Amino acid sequence: MRHSRPIHLLIGALALGLLSTSGCARQPAIGKMPAAGSWTFAVSGDSRNCGNMVMPAIAAGARADHAAFYWHLGDLRAIYKVDEDYARERRFATYYRPPSIGDYLLTAWTDFSQHQVRPFGDMPFFLGIGNHELIAPKTRNQFLIEFESLLDRPELKEQRAKDAALMAGLHMAPAARTYFHWTERGVDFINLDNATSDAFDVAQLAWFDAVLDADLADRRITTIVAGMHESLPYSQSDGHSMCMSTSGRESGQHVYARLAQANKAKHVYVLSSHSHFYLADVYDTDHWRDAANGGVVLPGWVIGTAGAERYALPAGVTPGADAREHVYGYMTGRVAAGGTIAFAFHELGEAELQAVRTADYGADDVAFCVAQNPDPQKLEQRPAPVTCESAQER
Repeated sequence: MRHSRPIHLLIGALALGLLSTSGCARQPAIGKMPAAGSWTFAVSGDSRNCGNMVMPAIAAGARADHAAFYWHLGDLRAIYKVDEDYARERRFATYYRPPSIGDYLLTAWTDFSQHQVRPFGDMPFFLGIGNHELIAPKTRNQFLIEFESLLDRPELKEQRAKDAALMAGLHMAPAARTYFHWTERGVDFINLDNATSDAFDVAQLAWFDAVLDADLADRRITTIVAGMHESLPYSQSDGHSMCMSTSGRESGQHVYARLAQANKAKHVYVLSSHSHFYLADVYDTDHWRDAANGGVVLPGWVIGTAGAERYALPAGVTPGADAREHVYGYMTGRVAAGGTIAFAFHELGEAELQAVRTADYGADDVAFCVAQNPDPQKLEQRPAPVTCESAQER
């Protein structure tokens, strides 16, 4: 179901002084409170290219929704080139030349923290890793060092302490990693790392299985939400998923099968980004409906709309309330008392982006990202149909 963020909420927040000029939250924002016994979280991914304009609007929307936290599913900056928003920052207007790729690589991740994390203020921010975080010269180790404060949040440190016996059994040190989980009010949020073609490696799969087994044995856990950058294989987004490698398909199928097993006892939901559109029911495919493959269609969403160059929907998918292309936005999950989650997409238009624009940008910069990310002619180039089966033949 699609919901647009009312612009008056954002303007009202600004007028009341709830946002600083840099977009940081100072106090809780106005908005409709969750129903008794329910609570909300916000999630999206892929904030490269124009995320410096979009993420502050997501932060304002998440506060208006009274979100308990925000979860980013990876792809922070382009890395292989200078992001469009980075290049248009007003600080470069005094330079004799635009920023070089060398200038950019030195500060790209710092720029992400300043423009995209800071607007969330004291709202917990959980950070996943995407494939663009591993484009040379960036590495996983650099990611762990740069974002230590986010990957070692108090909630994650506390969860690792609770998992001490589990970690010891796997001979794993209780250190911050690019895959992690935390529990909140009966929901276990599992952030997986499939940012490279080797996908889920052996160590991560062993950890995932152990976490899932513990969840299944714990009556206090009612719900499991698995989030990752790339979609699991055999989805409606196969052309941009774990189908691109043999190890991706095999490890992805393992994760899907385990989640399908858990779905018999718990509420299970699967979130991903990587493809820069919004798409619900992403695992409602012939493959997963087939009894030979388990016959379990897990509830799944692609939500790669946090600022990256926007993509056309996969071939055969018709735009509508549950499938949107060339949009910015985020998704909220409303967790009911019994553990079921109702997800809703919130589109962010130019008015919402302009309302939280900082002094680093002019109105023309926001307008550029709304109209030219990508050039509209590129969006008209519909992708050729790709399935996991056809990918295996390449």
